Amino acid sequence: MKATARKFELTPPQILVIGFAAIILIGATLLSLPIASATGRPLPFLDALFTATSATCVTGLVVVDTGTFFTKFGQIVIIVLIQVGGLGFMTMATLFAFALKKRISLKERLILQEAMNQGSMEGIVRLIRKVIQYSLTIELVAAILFSIRWSFDLGPAKGIYFGIWHAISFFNNAGFDLFGSVSGPFSSLTSYVDDPLVNVVSMGLIILGGIGFVVMSDVMDYKRHKRLSLHSKVVLSATGALILVGALVIFIFEFTNPKTLGPLTWSGKVLGSFFQSVTPRTAGANTLDLAGLRQASQFFIIILMFIGASPGSTGGGIKTTTFTTLIGAIIAMIRGKEDIVLFHYRLGKDRILKAITLTMIALFLVIAVAMILSTTEDHPFLMILFEVTSAFGTVGLTMGLTTDLSVVGKILIALMMFVGRLGPLTLAYALGPKAEKELYRYPEGKITIG
Repeated sequence: MKATARKFELTPPQILVIGFAAIILIGATLLSLPIASATGRPLPFLDALFTATSATCVTGLVVVDTGTFFTKFGQIVIIVLIQVGGLGFMTMATLFAFALKKRISLKERLILQEAMNQGSMEGIVRLIRKVIQYSLTIELVAAILFSIRWSFDLGPAKGIYFGIWHAISFFNNAGFDLFGSVSGPFSSLTSYVDDPLVNVVSMGLIILGGIGFVVMSDVMDYKRHKRLSLHSKVVLSATGALILVGALVIFIFEFTNPKTLGPLTWSGKVLGSFFQSVTPRTAGANTLDLAGLRQASQFFIIILMFIGASPGSTGGGIKTTTFTTLIGAIIAMIRGKEDIVLFHYRLGKDRILKAITLTMIALFLVIAVAMILSTTEDHPFLMILFEVTSAFGTVGLTMGLTTDLSVVGKILIALMMFVGRLGPLTLAYALGPKAEKELYRYPEGKITIG
């Protein structure tokens, strides 16, 4: 009997998959209720499931405008799903355990380790405490700044509501917004393209949510330890480089585009360029009309979305560390070196193999789904590729395809958001057979490469 029970015992990756799926189903059920709709007519269950998946997987792709279609009840359900999905349901469960003064079991620590993408359980509960503390503090400060700014435009009550709602959404890199009720459906932050406070606070939230809680903790402890871990150095340098290069590329390509940066002042052009470079970190908000961007800019944003945020964060994509490892491998190969060296540290072979595996699985998924959608959706391929990559990276940016998706399209995009939030490897570990150590090795062979 014990052997049978052990056989059917769930692994941490399986618990994460089932947990996220359960939250999505509960959210979809609530969003399909008539009380969630402003018209009183219930949202079709597939659309409710799509919206709940997008919120829980902190993406932001929507088939109906959040600000105009949903009531306060529906909007609160969405923002709760975003907070739970962004921090992770195990983090939220741990918060309740702290409140009730319950002890965190070994099994729960293993699940938290998997959820936070950590190499060991050492200090995992201490890290979760910091995650909760940092998250609530950052969201509170941003909510106050947003509330003050938007109270001038929307009045105190609505300004405070918008401030709290968007602080949670943007920090969790969700991309959901309520400005459809102010500037028109699906308008996002386009009416604030040259507003310094809204841009800077929003970008700060997106970056902080995207670098990962481990890095955030490392930076906060810098004064005491006077050093950063290799992981933090790689994440911060890669994030900074991608944002700067992205802003420069968008600024150059869109400078004279009358549909985007063309009509703006110099400060508006700079803010617009940086915001559109930051938001593919998996945030999903936008201040420029993405459909109006030149194709070169659109394709470049696809690349940024595929790279995504950093491990242990609220974002998706293959992650900045994976991208940096691949770039390091290319440089090492060109220089004829055997080792990948970053900040005077050599990377282990297992890290390199994991980076290659993750990237190849992600590429296969994006290409396969884009090919299928190119037959089911009557839209240009670049628009389809943009949508699929946005879903995989849990970004939420769209060129306008989401509302036109067929039933097959909605199902596939929802699945891509789910895979992107959990991570392809976590899903593979959850669905695959339990790994067993091989008792022998085959003789080494050689093939010609290149």
